[in-house]
Amino acid sequence: MGRCPACGEWDTLREAPAPAASRARGPGPASARADAQVRRLDEVEPLAEHRIPTGVGELDRVLGGGLVPGSLVLIGGEPGIGKSTLVLQALAHMAQSRDALLVTGEESPAQVKSRADRLGPGCGRIRVLPETHLESVVATLEGDPPGACAIDSVQTLTSDTLDSAPGSPAQVRKVTAELVRLAKQHDIAVIIVGQVTKDGGLAGPRLLEHMVDAVIAFEGDDLRAQRVLRALKNRFGSTNETGILEMRPEGLASVDDPSSVYLAEAGERVGSCLFPAVEGSRAVLVEVQALVGPTDIVPPRRVAGGVDRTRLAQVLAVLSRHAGVRLGDQDVFVSVAGGARAQDPAADLAIALAVTSAARGTPLTGPTAAMGEIGLTGAVRPVSHAARRLAVCSAHQVARVASGPVGDAAVPAGLDVLLREEVPDAIRAAFAGNGA
Repeated sequence: MGRCPACGEWDTLREAPAPAASRARGPGPASARADAQVRRLDEVEPLAEHRIPTGVGELDRVLGGGLVPGSLVLIGGEPGIGKSTLVLQALAHMAQSRDALLVTGEESPAQVKSRADRLGPGCGRIRVLPETHLESVVATLEGDPPGACAIDSVQTLTSDTLDSAPGSPAQVRKVTAELVRLAKQHDIAVIIVGQVTKDGGLAGPRLLEHMVDAVIAFEGDDLRAQRVLRALKNRFGSTNETGILEMRPEGLASVDDPSSVYLAEAGERVGSCLFPAVEGSRAVLVEVQALVGPTDIVPPRRVAGGVDRTRLAQVLAVLSRHAGVRLGDQDVFVSVAGGARAQDPAADLAIALAVTSAARGTPLTGPTAAMGEIGLTGAVRPVSHAARRLAVCSAHQVARVASGPVGDAAVPAGLDVLLREEVPDAIRAAFAGNGA
């Protein structure tokens, strides 16, 4: 720089070495900490993982057994889905054994009290802090660190160090970074409630999901009492677990047997086939329904609900080519009853049988379930987690199971397993004795 920006004179700047403190903060090798140590992994002590039960069985299942002290869990969902109720119930249970704090930026203490009265007397021990100022929340947590803390919601907190509006990416990033620091420093189990966008994604920068330890999606709709918890990220457990809750007047209740909910309409009906889906560590029996009807629209409609639309198109193509089920002039609608999902490739055979039943106008023989991935050649591929799938079928008195190879999985007594390696053979076996 030839001209001084302060006095405006030329050629007055002189090169000089930077102070030691400045050099230490600068980039490059000089900025490395003198006490940094490189260690072998076999020399590192394992993490002593202590879980805090939330009292909500399905939430504990999705979390991997409960909250881990020092962790940050993000729960996101549509407005009115029950996020605040879920958090309040979890805090009420944890407050029986430790100090629990609720930081509410969206509701007043009177509103929280009104909800707590509906949930029962267990909420009385929860401390409530109505605050949207980040620095005040930080001072409270540092002055008297609770064992568990919930922030409802993270988009309402703002920091004085930033000029942006509440809920902006900069504010959410700053707030989350401070909460992560406090959680790790004081071993506080923190739950933060996040808002969602119109597309159903979590609001705020995607960096927010990378900063937290677990991301839990809370799903459902206003027309059903059932709610679903799904782990999108979990540093302390599996992301394959799914929790089923039911909204009741006294709050959210865990559904121990989701199959009983999803099979409320199941029976020997045209276009119906059962499918044992695997959700984490348990298998759930769901009903795949299909409707086939003539259409004047070109191309005909292919509507999928709860199943992958691309896999549905693939199954229909295999049925047409290898099983003689022609649907080129038919609308096809396939859904999973009760709002469940069947995204597993093993649902291919259940979809194929439900569509074939709807096209023929004939129900499957007896209570029948099906599982198996269908290849483009018409082959039915081996089934993963076959033992768990067969066990849930047996527990719900399913008479027969049409399946691909199950390996060395034990077949429960009284369950008729129809092992078929080709789609046409599986269809003939499923309809045997039913006049189809």
